[in-house]
Parts: sequence; structure tokens; C-alpha cells
Amino acid sequence: MIRVVIADDEAMIRAGLRMLLDHQPDIEVVGEAADGVQARDEVRRTAPDVVLMDVRMPRADGIEAARHILAESTAKVVILTTFDEDEAVRQALRTGVSGFLLKVAPPEQLVHAVRTVAGGQALLDPAVTLRVIESFAGAPAADPRAVAQLATLTEREVEVLRLIARGRSNAEIAAELFLGEATVKTYVSRMFTKLGLRDRVQAVAFAYESGLVRPGSTGTG
Repeated sequence: MIRVVIADDEAMIRAGLRMLLDHQPDIEVVGEAADGVQARDEVRRTAPDVVLMDVRMPRADGIEAARHILAESTAKVVILTTFDEDEAVRQALRTGVSGFLLKVAPPEQLVHAVRTVAGGQALLDPAVTLRVIESFAGAPAADPRAVAQLATLTEREVEVLRLIARGRSNAEIAAELFLGEATVKTYVSRMFTKLGLRDRVQAVAFAYESGLVRPGSTGTG
């Protein structure tokens, strides 16, 4: 069973999410929270696999709560966001959350998100990710720290990172670079270790912050 905690300050939203998820044969809602402090407490109490986290909550917002939860537990965090929370999503990317989902997403997309993240994969909702990527690209200059980190990668690792930022899967990267998929996984793992990244969500953010890729470019930076 995939154990889930729901954190949202609106009781009706929590109730709706619980009803949807508890109806799934492989998902169980083990806790609810109305603010960020309660979310941390529920994670400590229930040890969930996934936390569905609203951004705007009292006492501690979803970003602050996610930061603590990711440092204190093995739970994966999916941020529930709206169209006007780009800055919050940028912060969450740096924090290391595993995915983003719009609150207006259809029910089947939410269930898929929980299963995807619980399985160890990142969830990049195109409707959210594109807006955040564009806002990173709108920065006046690349982050010098990210540029310095980028310089620690081999040429092949840079190629892999560029393709991850373009949304390619490991299989697609392998085909494009004429490599075995196992080899690509090795490059991805080494690149994540060098850059201190948790998953592909953070890799996308890093690629844009470092200036490696820009929206509308061919990937040459």
C-alpha cells in the first residue's frame, strides 16, 4: 500500500482528496494536516510514502514544511499549486520536491502522480514546469554557483543533463546518444551525485539556473 498524508488548509479539499485516494486499492490516506506544522507532525507520526502539500497554509507554508519533511524523512512531496504560484514552485524545485500538480488537474492525474512519485520517479506537470522554466530563463544572468558546479561535469554528463532538461526519458537519451540505457542511468547517477540533486525535477531547475539551456533554444545555452 502507498501511504499518503494530505496537507491543505481547506477541509473540503482534504475530504475530496481522501475520498478519491482511499477508493484506490493500492493507496491509503494515513493522515491529514491543515497547516505546515501539522504536516510535519503527521509525517513523523505516520511515516507516509507521499505527502500531497498545498503551498499556502497558516503557521508554516508548504515550502517550509516540505523542506523539513525532506530533511527528516524518506517521504516524497508533491506540491499542489495554482496558476499564480510560480515563485513558490521555483522555491520548491530548489528544496527537492518530487513533483507538482495543479489543483485543477483531473482525478486520474492525481492518482497517477501519487503512484509515480511513490515509485521513485519525478513528476513534471508540463502546465506547471514550462512556466517555472520560463521564469528561470528570464533571470538577468545564470547563477554563478550553478555555473561553477556545471563545470565539474564531463562532456557526456552535460549532454545527459541537457536532454533531461528537454524532458527526455533515459530510453530516449540512450537512443539519441547511441548508448545503452544502463550506461545512461550510470551517467545520470554520477551527475546527480556531483551536483547534489535528488531527482529529475531538480535537474531541470539546475539546467536552467546554470544557463545550460533556455526555452526556445536548441539546447546549446
